[in-house]
Amino acid sequence: MKTAPNIIIESTSSEPVTNAPQLAAKPHYPILDGLRGVAALMVVAFHIFEAHATSHLDQILNHGYLAVDFFFLLSGFVIGYAYDDRWQKMTTWDFFKRRLVRLQPMIIIGMVIGALGFYFQDSTLWPAIHTVPGWKVLLLMFIGFTLLPVPPALDIRGWNEMHPLNGPAWSLFYEYIANILYALFVRKFSKTALSILVVLSGAALLHLALTSPTGDVIGGWSLEPQQLHVGFARVMYPFFAGLLLFRMGKLIQFKNAFLVCSLLIILVLAMPRIGGSAHLWLNGIYYSLSIILVFPLIVFLAASGRIEGGFSARICKFFGDISYPIYITHYPIIYIYTGWVATTKIPLQNAFPINLAVFLSSIALAYGCLKLYDEPVRKWLKRKVLD
Repeated sequence: MKTAPNIIIESTSSEPVTNAPQLAAKPHYPILDGLRGVAALMVVAFHIFEAHATSHLDQILNHGYLAVDFFFLLSGFVIGYAYDDRWQKMTTWDFFKRRLVRLQPMIIIGMVIGALGFYFQDSTLWPAIHTVPGWKVLLLMFIGFTLLPVPPALDIRGWNEMHPLNGPAWSLFYEYIANILYALFVRKFSKTALSILVVLSGAALLHLALTSPTGDVIGGWSLEPQQLHVGFARVMYPFFAGLLLFRMGKLIQFKNAFLVCSLLIILVLAMPRIGGSAHLWLNGIYYSLSIILVFPLIVFLAASGRIEGGFSARICKFFGDISYPIYITHYPIIYIYTGWVATTKIPLQNAFPINLAVFLSSIALAYGCLKLYDEPVRKWLKRKVLD
């Protein structure tokens, strides 16, 4: 996919590369930005409903966690588009600096928010939170700034998270690993070699899904062997399949792409559990087909669409702008909400005003972080680090 005749030229929230004349800004895919926002909002809804679930079998928006795999695939596609043809003018360190400028500021503010909200999560679900010393919370916050994972020995909640102040940061850890693999090795792969990597990664993902004791592959957030297996399986196929899709795809003209692709991603993530407790493997099949076939199709159709302007363009831009901030800042609020649900035992039907407030607060927090912190900080870092 060396040319992109049907994309819009404007600044992108997906991949800002704007510093030097020899690395001039590229056109971008606004519909992909919008879809990232749709998926991020589904993640927030998934986590809100998760607080009321009694098991993985009765979770509302049962497959909402698949949004992470969708993010990985989007990221691989966008990375290929943004950088594949720039390596003669850019060093590996230049690439790493750009990725750090794009991702790291929000990781830092996410950890700060997680630390500020930690003691408000004290509840019957996590009864020992009030006993955690402040120095330990600060230590974990500063470690979190680096995105280095912590072992279960440093757990302060009981979930053995590698980032206990802000759980979703685990996916950024794997995002960085995929970026490192791309920059050091995979960018040099031929299409054949990349195809082999994608096929092998897809086989590993399929095996994991079909052999999972719960019929899904939710996980990857702990520095434990089984969870590391899940995390690497979840990032390797979608990220490099996205890269392969960019390199091999040929765009078509597809009308109403944002509407159609948004409905598709919502349908995939909101699908009720398949198979139930008697046939867990059926859910593994659904997971595998969604990641291996449906998500690449959605990205292909979205990249093939066009937005001329108007309301749809504004929606795509807004959704794209808040997609990363809302993903990396909402979970400290979810911790508090989940603890409150566990303590009060409030049923979902009675919690609607509160969970709506949680949803809207997550959007407001993300937008505030974007405008008051992320955009100014990245602008300053570009001048200092990239210019």
